[in-house]
Amino acid sequence: MTLPLPTAPLRVAAVQLVSGLDVAENMARAAHWVGEAAGQGAQFVGLPEYFCLMGQADEDKRAIAETFATEPQAAHQPLQHALQALARRHGVWLHGGTLPLHADGGKVSNSSLVYAPDGRLAARYDKIHLFAFDNGRERYDEGRVQAAGATPTALDVAGWHVALSVCYDLRFPELYRQLGPNLICAPAAFTHTTGQAHWQLLLRARAVENLSYLMAPAQGGLHANGRRTWGHTTIVDPWGDILAELPEGEGLALATLEPERLRQVRSQLPALQHRRL
Repeated sequence: MTLPLPTAPLRVAAVQLVSGLDVAENMARAAHWVGEAAGQGAQFVGLPEYFCLMGQADEDKRAIAETFATEPQAAHQPLQHALQALARRHGVWLHGGTLPLHADGGKVSNSSLVYAPDGRLAARYDKIHLFAFDNGRERYDEGRVQAAGATPTALDVAGWHVALSVCYDLRFPELYRQLGPNLICAPAAFTHTTGQAHWQLLLRARAVENLSYLMAPAQGGLHANGRRTWGHTTIVDPWGDILAELPEGEGLALATLEPERLRQVRSQLPALQHRRL
């Protein structure tokens, strides 16, 4: 699927955090950086995966899980309400990284919510591919607590066709092919081990094969639970060039996405028109 190109530039900001065990503190840090991004002219701001909590165990997500609401209430959906309020306060498109929402069987979905500048809920995406890894020293199995999503999701952000994904989804290129993005969003909390080996390789590959910009806000540093995430929050252009990167620690990666760059790359290398399968 190839969609029309956007007509206006888009200023984007990817937030890097080192979230801990205190949900209120994590939310405050996220709010700080959303404000900083807006102050630097960002129109579209992305938070990392599980910006709200990096707990001692996966099971901790159940304790803060919320019921999904298109019109969240502060008393019942505090995280959703806070994201909505941030988008409205700063007049930005806000991609809320991910947060846990109640799912069937006592599990949670790892969900991305995107809010428009007026606070309207613009999209929800539930992470489809659930991470599992065991090298004898580190062991992860998200499927024990998380329920997998089933619906590829994209939305229009100021004329840009934006594909939503989360972390481990980056290893499944077919997800993006069917969405025909101008911009891929991939909030993440890559482990240090897998990030060091594959993070930049995957980001650049997904951008190049889709001739699309890519924005990947990440968790980046040593967390209170002892886990170390890779970080390297990155914005990539359609040729695979890195426009902005933050190796570790809190902060922002900012860039202006140019429609002309998309047109130039897709004109010079019309691979999207050459697809046969």
